[in-house]
Amino acid sequence: MHLSRRTLLASATMTALPATPGHPEHLRTGFERLAATGYALLSGRRVGVVTNPTGITRDARHIVDVMHADPRVRLTAVFGPEHGFRGTAQAGGSEGRYDDPATGLPVYDTYLKSGRPLADVFTASGVDTVVFDIQDVGARFYTYIWTLYDCMEAAQLAGLSFVVLDRPNPVTGREAQGPVLHREFATFVGRQPIAQAHGMTVAELARLFNGEFLATPVALETVRMSGWRRGWFHDASGLPWVPPSPNMPTPDTALVYSGTCMFEGTNLSEGRGTTRPFELLGAEGVDGRWAAAANGLGLPGVRFREAYFTPTFSKFQGRTVGGVQIHVTDRAAYDPVRTGIALLVTARQVWSGFAWRSDDWIDKLTGSARVRTMIDAGAGPDEVTGAWQEELAAFRRVRKEYLLYK
Repeated sequence: MHLSRRTLLASATMTALPATPGHPEHLRTGFERLAATGYALLSGRRVGVVTNPTGITRDARHIVDVMHADPRVRLTAVFGPEHGFRGTAQAGGSEGRYDDPATGLPVYDTYLKSGRPLADVFTASGVDTVVFDIQDVGARFYTYIWTLYDCMEAAQLAGLSFVVLDRPNPVTGREAQGPVLHREFATFVGRQPIAQAHGMTVAELARLFNGEFLATPVALETVRMSGWRRGWFHDASGLPWVPPSPNMPTPDTALVYSGTCMFEGTNLSEGRGTTRPFELLGAEGVDGRWAAAANGLGLPGVRFREAYFTPTFSKFQGRTVGGVQIHVTDRAAYDPVRTGIALLVTARQVWSGFAWRSDDWIDKLTGSARVRTMIDAGAGPDEVTGAWQEELAAFRRVRKEYLLYK
């Protein structure tokens, strides 16, 4: 009997433990469910783990340290993404190849590697199974999901098995929002056509990648969570928050990130170098007119405060700038992508110095030239967001096939 790729994907999901009611006390991550079986899925395998500081247990121990100390797991290598396994590198950096002082395990660098070069790293490590466990934040341009994609592709090229240990989407998995990437704009901040706020967990994304985008599917196994509900924000999960990257300090940052990260594509500060990155936005010469214009739109679930700040690094380092601070008043009503578009539109209206980055980075972030060209042509927030609704609806239909949780 011929099995479709979707049928094969559905069968490669760990379901040995029964589901439990949706309550923080019942939630178990993919790692917790794997450990509860005595790591049966990994029995007899030579295991390498792709992870970073977010790969922790609920009592804040790192899973690499836990597995290394357990004789039931043959853990032989670690693979670090952007920022590194232990998280010592800033944006656009990694830790390189070294031996982990705590465990003695070899740590290999995956950052900016893909295809055959990354497959060669996996082969050189001597593992036969690659395990992925990293906390995502729900945005297409957050690079860990493309580390997942690249590692899946490389594992297939190297003839290895791939296991994804699931964790919650901290900004809920209720619905996808925002523009869908056009393939000609593919980069490491967006390899494939998914929505800007995808509303999926990493295990669901792995299933989507395997079923829709990889030329040849990898031998994929996903260890799903139990007890998680799609409508939960991070604080409902009962899990500790570890910053997935240096400029993602709190779940509040993740809540706004899929919208305000678009300011990386402008000459305004996106708040890097402050204690509230992506919640503070501004530039020299911006004043209270921006907050007034943004509040005048009556966007649901959010208010804007006139704010002044001095970044310690990145844009406007050491200089005082004016702008806005985002205050989310109703998380359920708040739409981060629409809010980000509205802020771009109003910033351009009230500040004569507004400009896009000269490399058109905004096109890479939003997945096409449409946002930039429509705003330059004077389009308002509703017109810009309305332009992607057809492609978003198509993505939502595909996405639905790969969801694991109600």
